[in-house]
Amino acid sequence: MKIRWKIAQQFEIWWWRQYLRGKTDQEYLSWKKDYWKKLLDEKAAWPRPGEKVLDAGCGPAGVFTVLGQVETVALDPLLNAYAQILGFPQPADFPHVRFITSPLEDFQSPANLDRIYCLNAINHVADMGRCLQNLHRALNENGRLYLTVDAHNHSFFLKLFRSIPGDILHPQQHDLQSYARCLAENGWDICETFCLKKEFFFSYHWLELAKRPNAG
Repeated sequence: MKIRWKIAQQFEIWWWRQYLRGKTDQEYLSWKKDYWKKLLDEKAAWPRPGEKVLDAGCGPAGVFTVLGQVETVALDPLLNAYAQILGFPQPADFPHVRFITSPLEDFQSPANLDRIYCLNAINHVADMGRCLQNLHRALNENGRLYLTVDAHNHSFFLKLFRSIPGDILHPQQHDLQSYARCLAENGWDICETFCLKKEFFFSYHWLELAKRPNAG
């Protein structure tokens, strides 16, 4: 899985270059901010004033871009590459954000976070169990983890994509039931599951999660 993850990281940069071709930075960032605002409005998932937040696997334009003055940590192993190659994010533009260039597997934090956003990120990691454990330790007892995942709709293609790099950007290949099992095994209770978008291979799901009492 580690080798597959390293390959995926290389292709991630290539994908962003292709995706942004023909778009200005401002056009993309404006669209992305509107997307985050709509999603947080629909799911009533905005942080409250004074809360502490983690944007885990934030990418170049994660939810941190719309959180204003909320104290936020933005974590991603490719942050330096994004800033150098794409030109953003630039830390000076986000004075209330602390950027950490690191894999989620290496993230360590005391249990003082109120909300964690891990949006379209957990299927990019090498060791999902370890990442979920790190997030579990970082969240306070009354906090919430918001997760979005691409989940397979068909068992045949799930097995196929696990055996060959049919989806090279995503080392983790799971259906919704597999995600749910891994979450339960690592101390998480699912409060809400909502399908944001359904396509042939994958459906895109939103999950709101709480720490199971006395777990881990």
